[in-house]
Amino acid sequence: MTDYLSTGTLPEEYQQLALTVRDFTQQVVAPVSAKHDAERSFPYEVVKGMGDMGLFGLPFSEEFGGMGGNYFTLCLALEELAKVDQSVAMTLEAGVSLGAMPIYRFGTQEQKERYLPELVAGQALAGFGLTEPGCGSDAGGTRTTAVRDGDEWVINGSKQFITNSGTDITKLVTVTAVTGQRDGKKEISTIIVPSGTTGFVVEPPYHKLGWHASDTHPLAFTDCRVPQENLLGDEGRGYANFLRILDEGRIAIAAVSVGVAQGCVDECVRYAGEREAFGKTIGSYQAIAFKIARMEARAHAARAAYYDAAALMLSGKPFKKAAAVAKLVAGEAAMDNSRDATQVFGGMGFMNETVVARHYRDSKILEIGEGTTEVQLMLIGRELGL
Repeated sequence: MTDYLSTGTLPEEYQQLALTVRDFTQQVVAPVSAKHDAERSFPYEVVKGMGDMGLFGLPFSEEFGGMGGNYFTLCLALEELAKVDQSVAMTLEAGVSLGAMPIYRFGTQEQKERYLPELVAGQALAGFGLTEPGCGSDAGGTRTTAVRDGDEWVINGSKQFITNSGTDITKLVTVTAVTGQRDGKKEISTIIVPSGTTGFVVEPPYHKLGWHASDTHPLAFTDCRVPQENLLGDEGRGYANFLRILDEGRIAIAAVSVGVAQGCVDECVRYAGEREAFGKTIGSYQAIAFKIARMEARAHAARAAYYDAAALMLSGKPFKKAAAVAKLVAGEAAMDNSRDATQVFGGMGFMNETVVARHYRDSKILEIGEGTTEVQLMLIGRELGL
């Protein structure tokens, strides 16, 4: 990966992965993308295809059925998928970085052996239950509680905006909950709640502006009992552990955003070379050419930002600031490019059957999910000592 930063060329194995996912995206994802978006239906056949390809196992060790790759390989796959369908990309992103990764990073050997094989194979999905009503960006304001009763945890509370939480193949959600107090502060832990557990209710899906084919639900827990061994990681370390997961996830979200930004460029280059106005292709007009050139510059800069953050992460160096920078600039690039692409397409850009129209609706959440733009600015400022 560092070869790319110095020479502009990815190593062969990374190039082959990107090309393989690109082919899958064009042959399998693109033909059904508009249909699932219009029907607001979950793309089970696409998810199965991604599982068969090993995409859900990219950053996991072979011990649990993974591909033995790294987090950057996941990001490359996400970038390619997001060029065409953000919902599909987010299903993979959340399934890996938010669903399986907490168990991989912090689970006991027994938990890993029980849950990871299906998650890594894409045969099952897991949700990441962090956000709550009234405390979105303020994750430390968690109100959901988990009280120990004998050898069980009794969970009460609610979560919102939880991806992959209500599909037919959802196996579990991991939830943050207050399990006590220490030095006058909340002690937050993470607990695994299998799907179908009594007292755990997946409420009806949201009617969202975008990401129509991505599964998103509010969750309710009422005297929900799970065994004590469902604690994920050390008691009281749930908040810290999830912050680590979010730092990594921001790199993945940046990769999704770069895919969107580049996808908009690619669509505009194609359309501007075909659409004629006043006797010439619209791409021959400087106003259009300059607009697309700026779009390309945004995508290029955002890609360099997430590559840099991933390189720091994989080398074991501090990457919090770099991840926040990548998330910030890539999210804005996706939003700006989708808006400009809609303008380039004119009236056709307002039609839902076009990729750019779907990107325009979908992209706004990239400036909100897994840390808003304002949160990223706050994190960058803190890392600068401000």
